[in-house]
Amino acid sequence: MSASEYKRQAAEFAAEMVEDGMVVGLGTGSTAAFVVEALGRRHKEGLRFVAIPTSVATEKQALGLGIHLTTFGEHARVNLTIDGADEIQRGTLNLIKGLGGALLREKIVAASSDRLVIVADDSKLVDHLGMKTLLPVEVTSFGWEATAGQIERLGGQASPRRNREGAFFVSDGGNLILDCRFPVISDAGRLEQEIRSIVGVVESGLFVGMATDAIVAGGEGIAHLTVGA
Repeated sequence: MSASEYKRQAAEFAAEMVEDGMVVGLGTGSTAAFVVEALGRRHKEGLRFVAIPTSVATEKQALGLGIHLTTFGEHARVNLTIDGADEIQRGTLNLIKGLGGALLREKIVAASSDRLVIVADDSKLVDHLGMKTLLPVEVTSFGWEATAGQIERLGGQASPRRNREGAFFVSDGGNLILDCRFPVISDAGRLEQEIRSIVGVVESGLFVGMATDAIVAGGEGIAHLTVGA
């Protein structure tokens, strides 16, 4: 079975966690798109909930499926957010997110959620963050070179993300993304704080202590992981 099918399995499982009356955070990326698709189907079947999307792309998908959207002006807290991740650390459920370019909005929604459920195929599980993927860091466009230099002083190699045409990738928040290669990250919490302390950094793709659950699908079936498991 392909990674895409495993992602769909995890997404379908997580979508069943949504209950009537919930405020739901909708993530961004290929796996999260399967979640939105499943929730659109459940909405048509009679499930009633409102949602806050984490990107323009997710917003368009949700509206196309008839999902009712809301804002933080109407709901200060989110009951449940379902999102994907680029890496999931076993045991801690610390994450690297942001390869889809929506890490700032994703983190705002995650920080306002009572429960953050991550959906993924089992290739996203790692023993230490940074083993397989770059770390995205969202930065202001002004002075990004100086910001990148400060990140490199922490031991990373920072390069601005570019689109297919070669221009700088611009996030939904109007910022740039620096894709940073670090050695294996042994202390994600410390690195997150060090990066966030740099002037010019808007947010990092390290999500430390935020995920409560991970639904991971693979050749051995679906595993529902919690912190410490």
